[in-house]
Amino acid sequence: MNNLEERIVEAQPQSAIDSIQKRNRIIVKTSIYGIIANVLLALMKAIIGITSNSIAILLDAVNNITDAGSSIVTIVGTRLAAKKPDKKHPWGHGRIEYLSAMILGALVISAGASSLIEAIHKIITPDTPSYTSTSLIIVGVCVLVKIVLGRYTISIGEKVNAETLVNSGKDASMDAVISSTTLIAALIFIFTGVSLEAWLGCLISVMIVKAGVDMLLGTISELLGQRANSDVAREVKKTVESFPQVHGVYDMVFHDYGPNRVNGSLHIEVDDTMMAPEISDLIRRITLKVYSVNQVALTAIGIYSMNTQDDLAIEIRDEINKIAMSHEHVLQVHGFYIKPNSVQFDVIIDFDAKDRAEVLQAVVKEVKQKLPGYYIQAFLDADYSFTE
Repeated sequence: MNNLEERIVEAQPQSAIDSIQKRNRIIVKTSIYGIIANVLLALMKAIIGITSNSIAILLDAVNNITDAGSSIVTIVGTRLAAKKPDKKHPWGHGRIEYLSAMILGALVISAGASSLIEAIHKIITPDTPSYTSTSLIIVGVCVLVKIVLGRYTISIGEKVNAETLVNSGKDASMDAVISSTTLIAALIFIFTGVSLEAWLGCLISVMIVKAGVDMLLGTISELLGQRANSDVAREVKKTVESFPQVHGVYDMVFHDYGPNRVNGSLHIEVDDTMMAPEISDLIRRITLKVYSVNQVALTAIGIYSMNTQDDLAIEIRDEINKIAMSHEHVLQVHGFYIKPNSVQFDVIIDFDAKDRAEVLQAVVKEVKQKLPGYYIQAFLDADYSFTE
């Protein structure tokens, strides 16, 4: 947990800590199951591959060893990510899980590339395989085991929000497909005498490399700081708007410091008649509720003051909103505040706009034409959370 979380958790100390520890235990336990299953599968396939002279089954065994190594990486990453915050890392070490997922992806790519080289070598200098009914039955059992393991690992990974487990589960599901193709190739050889071993090995290798690249790119996107999950943003907004004093929630920004370690900031719109003590109390209650309900630690809550005493101000606000929303790529207008001869507001403009500043200038120009006696302060804003 980070420092803010530690302060918030004072209201519910053990539940938050237990939740994180329980998640880590589940990840480790699931990964251990994966290691045991993959080592056993690799041993069986290696024996079958050697005795039947099957390069495809041997490469499948190598893939299982890689999966076991990936599970070890997952366990190590989870343990390191659970380290407490320190002076150098006040937000904790949660992103280590993303680094371990990157290592996992790199291992898969490496295994796939090595397998591809070996498969190409077998195309150049082919060997004739020899299968037994027992070996084919064992391969079929391995397919079923991988299907069950893949579904189980993915379901647990999604449940506890563990990217490494989800990746491992997808890889296991891919292995089931690969093992199925080796079984089909063996049957084709038995009934037709046509050996597809080496070519199938190439296909398996390419599929392994692609799976590794997908894992790597997904994790890199997380580290770069991709848009927050829209469901999380919507739920946080819903929680904040449950307070009757809040008229709107804007400028939501989330920072991901690892799975289930999300910090955020936002602005709320309140009546211009609220006093500082009331606002301070409201902010504290919002912060506690958002962390309790959504497991998001709000590091800052800004305030937009909403005109409630001046009917003319309300009319001007509605007119500006109408003007701005008539322009393409304008998503929202908020943060209105009107003073004598002065109007300020924020305009959220879609990233798809060719020139966002140009769109803002067009809005301001039209507003100035409508309100010639007012000084217009308009600020360019962006949608960072995608709650609509």
